[in-house]
Amino acid sequence: MNKAQIIETLAAKTNIPKKEVADVVEGTLDLIISELKKGGEVTFAGFGQFLAKSRHARMGVNPRNPSEKIQVPAVTVPKFKAGKALKDALKNLN
Repeated sequence: MNKAQIIETLAAKTNIPKKEVADVVEGTLDLIISELKKGGEVTFAGFGQFLAKSRHARMGVNPRNPSEKIQVPAVTVPKFKAGKALKDALKNLN
């Protein structure tokens, strides 16, 4: 399911116009991104937690020339930790 499908489904479930639902979804995503940029965390109880983690600089190997070492710079990456309710909901799918 992509963002457009989520907007369409939410609009149908809530009887709110798609434009308003799209604004809410975009605003939510923008808020999550801005909070992660500040180094904060966003938690949805039971669903999960979005957070920004820092990956340290390290030495890597050039895939085109395995004998050549390259420096991989430090970077901040987004992480998601699933909450208990989400884990339990998916536990018995097989």
